[in-house]
Amino acid sequence: MYFILACSIIAVAIIGERLWQLQKSRVIPQHLVAQVWHWERKNQLDSERVKAMRKSSPLGRVLSSGLVNRNAPRDVMKESIEETGRHVVHDLERYLNTLGTIAAISPLLGLLGTVIGMIDVFNELALVSGGSVQGLSTGISQALITTAFGLMVAIIAVGFYRFFRGRVDELVIYMEQEAIKLVEVMHSKQQVAPE
Repeated sequence: MYFILACSIIAVAIIGERLWQLQKSRVIPQHLVAQVWHWERKNQLDSERVKAMRKSSPLGRVLSSGLVNRNAPRDVMKESIEETGRHVVHDLERYLNTLGTIAAISPLLGLLGTVIGMIDVFNELALVSGGSVQGLSTGISQALITTAFGLMVAIIAVGFYRFFRGRVDELVIYMEQEAIKLVEVMHSKQQVAPE
């Protein structure tokens, strides 16, 4: 039961941290590409703005890696964006494997607790001849509590694990779209401002 309790505390901490970190507004600030285009048109896109953008958000990190190479050929710019994007995705997926592991092992820990509890109940019955049915049922119900608790932790952990996986996939698609806009804006001959 102590292991399941520890797993539940870790799972709650991960869920809270990921809910905070994976907010769309924190990962993908609105109109960032349009802001970059505005700075570029007014010749205000200097290294200080690029550094500030890198620190502002995961999308800012991806776009700033492209902006560092904005005067390079399109392929070089895209490659630098893709490389940084892989690192950003890794950061977005932080702790999700731990949450998935908790979801997988919690029912097993609960089952292990039940088996150990049942062994203890049957050992008590063997030692005390003519054990009561009430004593047996009380021991079995106490043993099953660990399975129920393990299943509750696992159900919550699996639900949030899948939710966060979907959220990361959605955020990655948005970041890819914004990065493509940036490359097109910086390398297009048509000087049309992005939306």
